[in-house]
Amino acid sequence: MAHESLEVRPTSMARQVISPDGKTLTVPAGWSLLKPGDAALSRRIKKDGPTWTVVEKKGRKRFSQGIWAPTDRIETLRSELNQEREDPAYEKKLAAGRARRAREQEIYIGEFKAGVLAFLDFAPAHASLADRLAQAITDHAVPVGSGTVARTQRIPIEQRAEAATIAWMRHQTTAYDNMVIPREKGKRREIRRLLAKRSKQLLERYRRHPDEIDEDACPLSKALAKRA
Repeated sequence: MAHESLEVRPTSMARQVISPDGKTLTVPAGWSLLKPGDAALSRRIKKDGPTWTVVEKKGRKRFSQGIWAPTDRIETLRSELNQEREDPAYEKKLAAGRARRAREQEIYIGEFKAGVLAFLDFAPAHASLADRLAQAITDHAVPVGSGTVARTQRIPIEQRAEAATIAWMRHQTTAYDNMVIPREKGKRREIRRLLAKRSKQLLERYRRHPDEIDEDACPLSKALAKRA
């Protein structure tokens, strides 16, 4: 196991972890835990050789508790990285990376909002509301680190836009956040499906029956008014 890179779970015992197949492992002698916080060093440690990455799962969320790796390798790579960081060229490289990521984020914001507008597909009479709604959903969903479906690359942007819209409506136009949901298997999923169906029915009215809608009394307008 010491020659493999693993993702392990923590235990209450010092220098013991749980392997992917459920076995209790003792951390090899001569290994130290690199705490989270230095992403560049963590990447180099994982790239350089066998490591045990400690991840704690709470529901659907994952929390890093650090990386076990040979102590001498951690110290060597930390020293090398510190020397690089003292070079002015290193800061220029970081600045260039930040600028590139900012440009990419701006492009993605525009693409994602366009995807939301395409999914909404409101009748022309409600174009202004659609634009404000798309902006609100985009502002919530696309920030880096938001953890929303908009940040995943595993599904097409059209699906991300639809999922983000339904999620926003669930939290902003329904009583979902205040519901007391029984702790029964599948119950929360069932309620989310029901609310999603209602949200889609509301959106369909804006597409097919625009003259029947009073925007001022609509849950969408009320939700947008709250964030104004």
